[in-house]
Amino acid sequence: MSSVQTPKVARRRVFYIPGYDPVPPRRYRELYRKEGTAQASISGYELALRPGAAGDRYGWHVVAEIEGARVESDFSVLVWSDIVKQSMSTSILRTYLAAARIAWTYIGSGALRALLTLRKGPSIVALYPVVMLLVQLVLAALAGWAAGRLLLALGDRVPALAGGPPLAVALAWALGAVVAVLVLRWFRARDGAFLTYYLMCNFAWSSSLRGENPPELEARLAQFTERLREALDEEVDEILVVGHSSGAHLGVSVLADLLRGGLPEGGAALSFLTLGQVVPMASFLPRAWRLRADLQLMSEQDRIAWVDVTAPGDGCAFALCDPVAVSGVAREGKRWPLVFSAAFSRTLSPARWRALRWRFFRLHFQYLCAFDRPGDYDYFRITAGPLTLGARYGARAASKSRIERAASKFTSVEAA
Repeated sequence: MSSVQTPKVARRRVFYIPGYDPVPPRRYRELYRKEGTAQASISGYELALRPGAAGDRYGWHVVAEIEGARVESDFSVLVWSDIVKQSMSTSILRTYLAAARIAWTYIGSGALRALLTLRKGPSIVALYPVVMLLVQLVLAALAGWAAGRLLLALGDRVPALAGGPPLAVALAWALGAVVAVLVLRWFRARDGAFLTYYLMCNFAWSSSLRGENPPELEARLAQFTERLREALDEEVDEILVVGHSSGAHLGVSVLADLLRGGLPEGGAALSFLTLGQVVPMASFLPRAWRLRADLQLMSEQDRIAWVDVTAPGDGCAFALCDPVAVSGVAREGKRWPLVFSAAFSRTLSPARWRALRWRFFRLHFQYLCAFDRPGDYDYFRITAGPLTLGARYGARAASKSRIERAASKFTSVEAA
């Protein structure tokens, strides 16, 4: 039974797949609590959080009164933050080597050129850490050079320099190297402000195998698929998978594997919501055969309603880019996803839009937050309201400004 055929929801199971984020998953519970309360106040409905089921450390239970109906929803975060943390445990030197590898992977393969023809924002975000690392290296080198020059300028005032020019030069070089390393460490320690190392680790990890998933991620995706299969036996009306940012393409693969394993007839409606997706960053890479095959399968199946929401105001997402079509794997039987915009510039008040407009990473999470003037996208109605995703947007037309032009140089869905 398709999601559209089961429109009413009294009980729902929600699985949230975060993006590349080392923050503990309880962050998403608190974000839902805060923003859900705000949206309920703005929109005039009721929404309350309770502790999740026993054994689910980061889950939560929501009881809502929306659109004249009472709905109960159980949320679980599909955790992979431990894999993210491990991938971020790297030295300064290895980070610079990763920057060189990323540049070679995206520029050498032609993927960057193709990405820039879609949306410049996320491509610039990908280049940002490479440029910032170079800037930091130049500043560190200048600081080291200045320290060495200062030491040489002191001349005979420093007893250690009395050994003659060779010793003085050696000491100047040593001091310069120490200062340069300290400057680089200073930048590394304050990466919360610069986000250079965070983004570098993100792109280095996702492109390390030129589009293939690392073994540890494949193992985790298999666990996610098994959790969803277990949920099929629960007494619920809808199972909703939400993938944000990088979590969007992980969700594509998880649901594709679920489909390949076979789905029972009847039972809960299956739905898939992708938010702020960055699918092309992975699907455009040479060895992303698995992801492209998963995209193709998900686009043609009739069991899972798939809605993709982005916004041009989000500079970190491929806004209004149909992830299947731009990846070059759309065929005649394509049904999904339904692509439309959250339209930040209209759904946020002018004052709030001005306050957030240049806070790029905060805007990347706006999909999970309250809107001052919500349109037909409301995260909390979707995840806690009385309609399945397919029923809620069954009559909704895709955004006319969506991009469906095949842009990827690599379109094979099978290993060469």
